[in-house]
Formats: sequence, C-alpha cells, structure tokens
Amino acid sequence: MTGEQRSPSDVVPWAVRVSAAWAWRFLLVVASLAVGLYLITILKVIVVPVAVALLLTVLLLPLVRWLQRRARFPRAAASGTAVVGLLVVVIGLLTVAGRSIAKGISDLQTQAVAGVQELTEWLSSSPLNLTVADITGYIAKAQASITQNSGGLVSSALSVTTTVGHVVAGALIAMFCTFFFLLDGRAIWTWLVGLLPFEARERTHQAARRGFVTLGAYTRTQILVALVDAVGIGIGAAVLRVPLALPLAILVFLGSFIPIVGAVLTGIVAVLVALVSHGPVVAVIMLAVVLLVQQIEGHVLQPFLMGHAVSLHPVAVLLSVAAGSLVAGITGALFAVPIAAVVNTVVLYLHGHDKFPELGTDDHVALRPPRAAVAGTGAETSAEPPTEGSDGPAEPATVGETS
Repeated sequence: MTGEQRSPSDVVPWAVRVSAAWAWRFLLVVASLAVGLYLITILKVIVVPVAVALLLTVLLLPLVRWLQRRARFPRAAASGTAVVGLLVVVIGLLTVAGRSIAKGISDLQTQAVAGVQELTEWLSSSPLNLTVADITGYIAKAQASITQNSGGLVSSALSVTTTVGHVVAGALIAMFCTFFFLLDGRAIWTWLVGLLPFEARERTHQAARRGFVTLGAYTRTQILVALVDAVGIGIGAAVLRVPLALPLAILVFLGSFIPIVGAVLTGIVAVLVALVSHGPVVAVIMLAVVLLVQQIEGHVLQPFLMGHAVSLHPVAVLLSVAAGSLVAGITGALFAVPIAAVVNTVVLYLHGHDKFPELGTDDHVALRPPRAAVAGTGAETSAEPPTEGSDGPAEPATVGETS
C-alpha cells in the first residue's frame, strides 16, 4: 500500500519550525547590530563627539531656558552663553589642576626616588634574596630594552600625536554640535522624525521625549555622584597631606563618569600617590578613605539616585559597562549606561509601559501627513501644533516635512 506523500515542512515538528523562525530572525538582528557597530567604529571621530554633544545639551538646556525666561536672552545668545560658560569652567579646572601639578611635581619626584630606594632596600633584605647588584642589573636591562625598542616608542609617540589631533577635532565638533543642538534642537529632531513613515512619527516622538528625560536624569545624577566622590577623596587626601590633592580630586571627578571602572582606577591613583609620598601606612589609610567613599556611593547614592533616575538594576549597569568596555574601550564604558537607560525607557514605552506618565502627550511633533492622504480627504489637515515641552520650543510645522 502506497502512503500519501507529505511535504518536508509537514514532517518537521512545530517546535523545530518555531525555533528556526526565531533563529534566523535573531541572526538577522545580530548581523544588523554588527554592521551598525562597524559603521560606528569607522565613524567614531564623528559619532563620539555628537554623543558627547547630546550629553552636554541635556546638561546645559536648563541653563538656556533660565537665561531665556529670567534674563530675557534671545535663544542664540542663551545657547552661546551656556557653551562659553561650560568652556570657562572646564578650562578653569584644567588650569587649577595644571598649576597644582606644576608646583608639586618636583617634591613628588623627590619622594618617588626616595620610595624607590626604600623599595630596593626592602627587596635586598626580603626572603627573595635580591641583592642591590641584581636589582641594578634588572634596571639596566629594562633601560637597554627601552633603547632597543626606540623605534616602537617613536611610532607610539606618533600614534599619540594622531590621537591628540582626533581629540582636538572631536572637541571642536562637540562644541559646534552642542551650540546648534541648543539653538535648533527641535528643528533638527523634527527633520529626523520626518524621515520616518507618517504613522510612526508621533509614537517615536513620544518615546524619544521619555528617553530624553531619562538621559537628563542620568547626566545630573552622575554629576552629583562624581562630585561626592571627588569631594570625599579630595578631603581625605588633603587631611593626610597627600601631594596633589586638588588634581587628584579633579581626576576622581572626571573618572567617576565611567561607572565602576573610573572610580576604581582613580582611587588606585590616589593610593599610589600616597604610597610614594608618605609610605605604606598613609597609603593604607588613603585606601580606607577611597573604599569608604566608594561604598557610600555604591550602596547609598547609586541605589537611591541612579536607580531612580534610570531604573536599571546594578547587574544591568555592570554588564552594560563590561559590554561597552569590550566593544569600544573607555568610550564604550562611558556611554554604555546612558544608552542602556534610554533604550530601556524607549522600549518600555513602545510596549505600553510609560515611565513618565506626567509628561503626557500634549507635545506633538509638527509634521503634516503625506500629500496623497491630504488629497484623498479633499482638505488641508495637519498634526496638532506642538507646545513647548521638554525638548525645546516648537518649530514651524513645515520643518522636516516629507511627502
């Protein structure tokens, strides 16, 4: 008896077919992400400054609004004043830190030489049975190795020069973009949303508003946390009479913007300076101060402030920083948490969970429907005019119009 032939797809179990459907879609998403990351890597000299400009825009936007409302500044003047003020603050911090380093570096160098001598004497009397001649021989070998690899050092210096050039160019791009984001941010955003299909524009706009609020909360909270770290460790270093206490505090402040990693590295630097300048006892006390400040940050400030601001579990923060570091080094660690926080807020809103219901939906994106739809109705229709919301004043409805 000949059985009825069945198609191969009917023979494959339903669970396998579902798994295969999930698998190829997952691979497609991973491939798209890989291509996106590759393009970002190629264009990092542009992408990173624009991302920095976005963070600075979030930080300076309240100041711009205050200057507009209280001081009656025009939008352009308020934006320029905010950017110039930021530059003055940054240059002032770097100047103060540079002067402190220039004044204390000679004393620190003398103390470092004395510390190396003490370390040499300790090694010669330790169970390692290293004589002074052995240690001197190792130092001579290291110097000879450096001399032999002078070509590599020159190429490394050239690489550093290129990196410095990229940093300067990136800083200029960041300042330029920050000014125009503050001045015409709403018009730029309206144009970007206008590139989407008409049905997706309003929902994308509302989701982005929530993401913008999350980014602002993250930025302000991170500044507060970094300030607490810097003040705590700086006061500890000053009380212990550790040289370069002010530059160390500034270094801790800047390093704290990289969650987890930055605080650890800058704390190690403070402990090493204390070790070189005052010996192991003061270094241990400095280590205790660093650990105390970081414990207060990690167990008090981060859970209450950062957890409320970005609604990310500490495990998610740690994994985000680790993934960002693996993909893009220090830059990835710096942007990992804000990206994860914004994506979390946007995805939750698109799936029906609004983290900021108080924002409402009264702030509409000012975009007209396609002309074909207007012609079909026989009348001119347009989206409801926008009101001034969390992301800047409204722009004319014609900005970013697509047809």
